[in-house]
Amino acid sequence: MSSAVRLIRNHRLTQAVDYAYAAAVEVPVRSLWLAGACPLDTEGRTVAVGDYAGQAHQVMRNLVTVLEGEGAAVTDLVRTTVYVASSRRSDLVAVWEVYREYLGAHDVPSTLLGVSVLGYEDQLVEVEAVAVLKREGVEAEAEVEVEAG
Repeated sequence: MSSAVRLIRNHRLTQAVDYAYAAAVEVPVRSLWLAGACPLDTEGRTVAVGDYAGQAHQVMRNLVTVLEGEGAAVTDLVRTTVYVASSRRSDLVAVWEVYREYLGAHDVPSTLLGVSVLGYEDQLVEVEAVAVLKREGVEAEAEVEVEAG
């Protein structure tokens, strides 16, 4: 199944960024609004304390798990926000590099933010996301309507 998401690059803006400037979605679709994925293990413990990249890997594994549970993939993401509890650009870059590993060629529009604190003890990274999926059977129904008309 192909993604319902079409990434948009505006060639009047710099191409020296590793994300699309916008994403378009044709209806009808099913939307997934994901809570911020956190660096928690299955017991609810924060992993990789003090390690930005280590926490980013756990965050992205957790985000992928939620997507897969709904029959989705990272290619269905239409928007993300990446939060890093740091004011140092090098920490933000370390997290961004891990994030980009998981997204691959799907350079979804995203915002990367340095924040002062996140919700869980020792938490350094969080990623929230929105995904959209084509609704199952919609294309088939549309074809039947056209043929019947």
